[in-house]
Amino acid sequence: MDPFLEEGPKNPIKIQDNTFRDGHQSLFATRMRTEDMLPIAEKMDSVGFWAMEVWGGATFDTMHRFLGEDPFERIRTLKQHIKKTPFSMLLRGQNLVGYRNYADDVARLFVDKACEAGMDVFRVFDALNDFRNFKTVVERIQANGKHFQGTICYSLTERRMGGDVFNLGYYLAKAREIQEMGADSLCLKDMAGIMSPFDIAKLVTELKKEISIPIHLHTHYTSGMASMIYLEAIKAGVDIVDTCLAPFALRTSQPAVEPLAATLYQTTRDPAFDIELLLEMGEHLESVAPKYRDYVSRHRMSVIDTGVLLHQVPGGMISNLVSQLKEAKALDRLPEVYREVAVTRRELGTPPLVTPTSQIVGVQAVLNVLFGRYKMVTNEVKDLVYGLYGKTPTGVDPEVQKKVLKGYKRGETPVTGRAADYLEPELDKVRERVGDLAKDDFDLLITALYPNTGMQFLKWKYGLEEKPPEVKPKTLEDIRKEDEAMAAAIEQVCKASL
Repeated sequence: MDPFLEEGPKNPIKIQDNTFRDGHQSLFATRMRTEDMLPIAEKMDSVGFWAMEVWGGATFDTMHRFLGEDPFERIRTLKQHIKKTPFSMLLRGQNLVGYRNYADDVARLFVDKACEAGMDVFRVFDALNDFRNFKTVVERIQANGKHFQGTICYSLTERRMGGDVFNLGYYLAKAREIQEMGADSLCLKDMAGIMSPFDIAKLVTELKKEISIPIHLHTHYTSGMASMIYLEAIKAGVDIVDTCLAPFALRTSQPAVEPLAATLYQTTRDPAFDIELLLEMGEHLESVAPKYRDYVSRHRMSVIDTGVLLHQVPGGMISNLVSQLKEAKALDRLPEVYREVAVTRRELGTPPLVTPTSQIVGVQAVLNVLFGRYKMVTNEVKDLVYGLYGKTPTGVDPEVQKKVLKGYKRGETPVTGRAADYLEPELDKVRERVGDLAKDDFDLLITALYPNTGMQFLKWKYGLEEKPPEVKPKTLEDIRKEDEAMAAAIEQVCKASL
C-alpha cells in the first residue's frame, strides 16, 4: 500500500532536529553560541522531535577554541530547558570528537562523562566503516544504558550506488554487522549529499528485509536532491530522518522541517507537527542569524553545488581545499585538485570522504598537485597507510604504500589489527602535563582531546588569562554599528567620486 494514501495504518515519520549542531556547523562554521539557542529551547522541546542533535561533530573543537565556551556546559545548560526530548550527538568512534584515534582510556572516560553531562543518543561512525573502531565507545554507551546508533558512512565510486566497492551488498553486510553489535538503530550517513532518491528507496526496502532495528536517514542538501531522497525513503518505510528549522537548513545543511511536515500532512506518515510553532522558532533564528553572517559562503550564486554530483567532495572539504590553494596562491588549480582527489582516494584505499579521511585525502591531493605526486606526504597519510585509522574499504596501492612508508618511524609493514590496540594509554600523561589547571575529569578531557587549545581554554575558563576580543560574542548592536560604518564609508566614496 502506498504510504501516502489516507487509508491504512498510521506510521508517523520520526524526525530528529539538527539545528543546534549540524545546521550551524554546515552553514556558519559551527559558530552558534548557546545564548542564541536558549530563547527557543523550551519551544523546541514541545515540538515532538524524536531527538535533538546538540553536540558532537565540530562543536567540541569550535566551542572551546573559538567561542570560549565549555562544551560539556552546553549539554547541561540545554538540559535545564529541554527535558522531554532526548539529546543526540555525533561521535567519530575512536576519533571521539577530535581528528585522530585516541587511546581506549580516553575513549572510555569521554563516553562516561558525556553520559553524565546529559547525552542520550550516540550516533557512532567511523570514517573507514571499520566497526572495530566502535568497540570501546559502544561498550561504554551500552554500559551507561544509552542509545547506540550504529552508522554507515554512505559513499560512491560511481554516479549511482554500485560498482566493485560501495554496492547494495556492501551496505546490507555493514547493516547486519551493526545490528549484531547490539545497535538500537541504524543510521545511513550521507555527508556529501550524493544519494540518488531511487537508490536510497531500494536500499531502505532491502534493509527492511535484512534487519529489524529502526533505520535513520541523514543527508545534506548540497546537491539539491535531499528532499527527493527523503520523500522516496519515507515512501519506502524509513523510520527517522534529520531536518533543521528553515533558516538553518538547505545549502550544505539538511532539508527544512517545515515543508516536509506540510508535505506529509494528513498522510499515514504525518508527524503532526505544529507548523505555526516551527515558523515562530524560525523567526527567532532569523533574528540572530546576522551575528553569524561572516561565516556564510558567498563565493557562488547557487544555493546548491551540482558539481558534487561529479566530484563527490563534501562541502566542508571543498572549503578546506579552497583555503589551502588560496594560501598557496594557486586557486586556479582547483579543477586539477578535484581530479586528483579521486585518484588519491583510490590509491589510499577508497575511504569514504568524511572527517577525518576527507581532510587526509584532500590535503594530500593538494600536495600532489602543487609539488608532484607523493613528493611530500603528511603524517596523517602515513598513519592511514600504516593502519592506524583502521582497515580501508579497498587495499592501498602497493607502489604508493612503499613511497609513503619509506622511513616511517613505526615501520614499513602495515598493521592489520584494531587501530587502538597500537596506542598507549594517555590519561596519566595528560594529568601530569595539565596539573592543577584541570579541576575535574571534564577539564581533563578537553586537554586530552586538544592539548594546546584545551590548555588555553582552561586558562580563559579560570580567569588566568583574558579572552581575546575575537572570542567574545558579537551582539546585534555590534552588527548594526558595522552596517552603519559600512554605509557611511560607501557614502564617502560616492561623494568623493562625484
